[in-house]
Amino acid sequence: MISYEKELDIDNKLHNYEYLKITGILNNVFRPQKTLKKTRIKLYNTLALPVLLYGSETWTITAMDATRITGAEMKYMRRTAGYIWTDYKTNAQIAKELKITAILDKLLEYKRNCIQHVNRMPRNRLPRVMKQYSPAGRRNHGRPLKRLLDT
Repeated sequence: MISYEKELDIDNKLHNYEYLKITGILNNVFRPQKTLKKTRIKLYNTLALPVLLYGSETWTITAMDATRITGAEMKYMRRTAGYIWTDYKTNAQIAKELKITAILDKLLEYKRNCIQHVNRMPRNRLPRVMKQYSPAGRRNHGRPLKRLLDT
């Protein structure tokens, strides 16, 4: 899926593009054994997190997306804490040890801020009008079409 200004959806953000490049560079340049945990977390929050969360205000997060986003974050944080996946440390234990807030909490905060921003706009502004839009009419019987291109 491609949205405004060719911005890629969450699938492509996690697997093919900038987020993995940035975390890979951080892991290679600032090795966990030679860099303070606090420094690695600050670098992550400054460089990688904004790339991943760009445009997240409009995402519809499914359970699978939430799992993948958390997994992408914890892959970096697990290495920062000095653990590998066979150490059997849970994500909650690692987050508590590093004193970080979960990425999904930040994502929900971004969404809340966006909604509050739209609510503060004058009533005639397009984002506020679109937020309260409800289509007229009825839907067809049967299973909904899978995507817009099927119509």
